Amino acid sequence: MKQSQTAKTRKYIEHGGIKAIPHNVKVDFLKNKFVYIMLIPIVIWYIIFCYAPMGGLLIAFENYVPRKGILGSEWVGLNNFKMFFDSPYFWRLLQNTIALSLLETIFTFPAPIIFALLINEVKNKSFKKTVQTVSYMPYFISAVVLCSIVTDFFEANGSIAHLYGSIIHNPSLNMIGDPKYFRFIYIIMNLWQGVGYGSIIYLSSLSGVSPELYEAAALDGANRWKQTLHITLPGIAPTIIMMLILKMSTLLAVSTDKILLLYSPATYETADVIGTYVYRMGIVGNSYGLTSAIGLFNSVIGTLLLIITNNLSKKFTETSIF
Repeated sequence: MKQSQTAKTRKYIEHGGIKAIPHNVKVDFLKNKFVYIMLIPIVIWYIIFCYAPMGGLLIAFENYVPRKGILGSEWVGLNNFKMFFDSPYFWRLLQNTIALSLLETIFTFPAPIIFALLINEVKNKSFKKTVQTVSYMPYFISAVVLCSIVTDFFEANGSIAHLYGSIIHNPSLNMIGDPKYFRFIYIIMNLWQGVGYGSIIYLSSLSGVSPELYEAAALDGANRWKQTLHITLPGIAPTIIMMLILKMSTLLAVSTDKILLLYSPATYETADVIGTYVYRMGIVGNSYGLTSAIGLFNSVIGTLLLIITNNLSKKFTETSIF
């Protein structure tokens, strides 16, 4: 009987199955034990800083009071979510957040791709490196300094506001304080700061396209434009698709820090987003339960968008993250 069970277990190990898992894990651990030992600090870090804080999601279902703690605060169920959805600001916040995210997707997402394609066509190496270095520099400017520069340019008597105001015969125009200009300013600022740094991943992807393909295309009479359409873009298409999937997963997560530094009550109409509302209600208003519920809502929507876009990409392009 015992021999029969041993033979059956050996059969599972040889052909796979649940009973083979412990054996395979043991063999793999003995084979790569030093790799597993090196992995321990990373696993501990993730447990402490990524998984343990997820227990704080309970705050979203409580009337959280710091003095009482998570376990001692009153359980209110879905009341925090209901409060947010019934808020008179809900639709404005959702509309502004989606509008800014879509504008970023339309304008700031393709910009690094176009810039990388242009840089790739430059033959003078010195000029190419200079342009790349200069284009990366704005990314390393802190948000506070960046927003201060933008404010100086677009406020009343600022150089850009004054120039545009003279064109439309309004010399005292304050663009940074006018809600109809806020989205334009925000997109221009992100374009200037991120186009160079964002092109790095696409330039790296372009370096993986075989030069032999360009040589063969040139022999067939294809010009640079046709080579770009039929070789370059298909070559970096998987990278573009993966970056787009990740971008769609952050549809409700705009750059809150920059908006906080740029907006004012006068521009709430177009500038107030979910992130800034969370700041005002959570940090300033001490409504921890409400803001935790909003954060959980954002995370759920982001996860759903990630799964949906990933599945669509897998179906139509055979490229996906998971």
